[in-house]
Amino acid sequence: MHGICHFEIPSTDIGKSREFYSGLFGWEFQAEGDPDYAMFSAPDGPGGGIEKASPGRGAHVNIYIEVKDIAATLAEAAKLGGKVVKGKTLINEEFGYWAMVSDPSGVNIGLWSRK
Repeated sequence: MHGICHFEIPSTDIGKSREFYSGLFGWEFQAEGDPDYAMFSAPDGPGGGIEKASPGRGAHVNIYIEVKDIAATLAEAAKLGGKVVKGKTLINEEFGYWAMVSDPSGVNIGLWSRK
């Protein structure tokens, strides 16, 4: 627990990014569903997603840390000088929940938990 469990890479062309990362690293992508998001698994590490880049957001990778209790982690982050960027949010029953905090320097870190 508390290790990197998921990361997301922004892309202006998800199809080209799928082809690039699949060819370069051997990442296996799930069947197409959402045209703005593509999930992948990596052979030796955490999987992630390629997400449609938002205008003005900049090019940065989102990293998610697995935690036992998102609500408790959000409260602890606030006590330590961080801020809640996105509260506990259901992805779906299969994948669990996510949230986003920023550290005292303003760097965003995602949180993930099954419950």
